[in-house]
Amino acid sequence: MPVPLLYESHSHTPLCKHATGEPVEYAAAAAARGLKGIIFTCHCPLPDGISAPVRMAPEQYEEYVAMIGLAREQFAGRVDVRLGLESDYFPGLEGWLEQLHARHPLHHVLGSVHMQVPEYKARYFRGDWFEYQQTYFQHLAQSAECGLFDTLAHPDLVKNEAPAEWNFARIRPFIERALDRIAATGVAMELNTSGLQKAISEMNPSPTMLGLMRERGIPVVIGADAHAVRRVGADYGNALRLLQAAGYKEVSYFLERKRRTIPITDALASLA
Repeated sequence: MPVPLLYESHSHTPLCKHATGEPVEYAAAAAARGLKGIIFTCHCPLPDGISAPVRMAPEQYEEYVAMIGLAREQFAGRVDVRLGLESDYFPGLEGWLEQLHARHPLHHVLGSVHMQVPEYKARYFRGDWFEYQQTYFQHLAQSAECGLFDTLAHPDLVKNEAPAEWNFARIRPFIERALDRIAATGVAMELNTSGLQKAISEMNPSPTMLGLMRERGIPVVIGADAHAVRRVGADYGNALRLLQAAGYKEVSYFLERKRRTIPITDALASLA
């Protein structure tokens, strides 16, 4: 029987209003897939009703902490259940996030630029998709530099906002400049397997962008962005092989907000 080594490092709860299944069901799925543990990273609350339809309300944060604590107790000795958060990088809200992150010990904080959020789009989209893509990567770099996050989630998500307007060769210089800045911070980046379910059917980031990350020594955490029980640990084997193809030897995960690494060959052998 393989020894479990990997964590699901990106998973959600019904509190975000667009995920199904209870944390205990996700934990059971992690065990069935040969994972050592699961870190819940549900969408953080934001002030002033920003993006309210797709995230927990500020007054639900304690409920979130409690429900993950209950799952941790129920699966003690079977699956390592941990509390994390997916927090939006939205310029001007850094103070809000800093206070939120300090309220409870977190194990993994994902930083996300969600350019599809209406309030973000209203502020930054001026009708030019190429300009909007540039803004996205500028903010991705700023999110690494602000020091609030361990890992940058789905780091080319913007390609799915207007797939017909996505031209990698055209945006590549802006991506490379962002990656140079991110590499200087030591912040990790995510290989998100849920990209296979999106309009441009490839993981986030693309293999080419993953190669650019590898050239700069940026560590990578894999996550399935599970919004349903069946998605826990989904496509992890493919993600690990994609990392190998890009030249990576190790995959990372976070506990107590400290980065740990596993050789990819060991990680592959551990999967059920």
